Amino acid sequence: MTVKTENQGLNAKETQLATGALILATGDVFYGQGCGAIGEAVGEVCFNTAMTGYQEILTDPSYTDQIICFTFPHIGNTGTNSEDEEASTKRAENAARGAIFKAPITPSSSWRSENELGDWLKTRGIIGLSGIDTRALTAFIRDNGMPNGVITHAPDGKFDIDALAAKARGWNGLVGADLAKAVATEESFDWREARWVWPEGYENKDGIKSVVVIDYGVKRNILRNLVTAGMKVTVVPPTTAADDILALNPDGVVLSNGPGDPAATGEYAIPVIQKLVAADKPVLGICLGHQMLALALGAKTVKMEQGHHGANHPVKDYTTNKVEIVSMNHGFAVDQKSLPDTVEETHVSLFDGSNCGIRLKGKPVFSVQHHPEASPGPQDSFYLFERFADAL
Repeated sequence: MTVKTENQGLNAKETQLATGALILATGDVFYGQGCGAIGEAVGEVCFNTAMTGYQEILTDPSYTDQIICFTFPHIGNTGTNSEDEEASTKRAENAARGAIFKAPITPSSSWRSENELGDWLKTRGIIGLSGIDTRALTAFIRDNGMPNGVITHAPDGKFDIDALAAKARGWNGLVGADLAKAVATEESFDWREARWVWPEGYENKDGIKSVVVIDYGVKRNILRNLVTAGMKVTVVPPTTAADDILALNPDGVVLSNGPGDPAATGEYAIPVIQKLVAADKPVLGICLGHQMLALALGAKTVKMEQGHHGANHPVKDYTTNKVEIVSMNHGFAVDQKSLPDTVEETHVSLFDGSNCGIRLKGKPVFSVQHHPEASPGPQDSFYLFERFADAL
């Protein structure tokens, strides 16, 4: 279906055919075909440039309260399966609020497929929208930033556009939002599953060094990479006190990825992180964990206009002078100008020069903005888990 925005106008036939729509807080409307769950959902609209791994993207807890526009036109050909889930808890399974595609969902043609993407979206309560000009929407986000919007699927094609636009405008957005508590585990658990190995699949391993992962919305592949690197992993809730973590006597601590505003989650997380650093525990931060480590060390974070969402981002590691292609998913960033003298910048984005890594001078405390565990994405950054293992 040809994409139209409200201000361009729709002819009668196109209006009759529309069963889905994206209504932005700006008043712009994109009509298309609804799929997945029926209903409406409000969230921040972002675009993701990855060509593969849509199931991993849609189950990444970092996408909580976001509507994802996939720039790759054909989505669905690998279907879905139980192994490619990235949410580590049931509470995080419905993180993304909506998914937007250029073309109708492609039928699956993978030997690993267990369900069609459209059916999977429906069972997961994720609203889908296809048949819109994703290039136009991506260009809009690039020019105007990530807007608040409402994605809706109504088989009868009836939409109250004014009410939906008002709902988008009335949503508070992600700034100031602590979303970690909504997706993280409420109870501690051990993790022993390692990376996927052909043809056996995932295998369990017993590590030597022990690490505690503070769950702000952790992805499974972070846990798997830690196990593969030789660690015994214990995952704890985001509000766990520093004394309780230290009582476990871990060899190191990992600050996980997660959704929302790092400054909001940091209200209870930063004092814990500061106490762990003061206890001379090796610390690895990833994405949200990176941002909150920076806050704990005296830096500041800022909201990005478009954010970084994709699996093709070039990042330079200043410690080795190597360039790696990485997976990214964040809408906040560490303000480089705010880094104190005690903190060194270790990684930087070659797309826009934004900060992608730091380390605390004199201590085995470091973090990265990107996702070294990939899933989806290239495996260039797996070395960071080995670097952390060496620091224990």
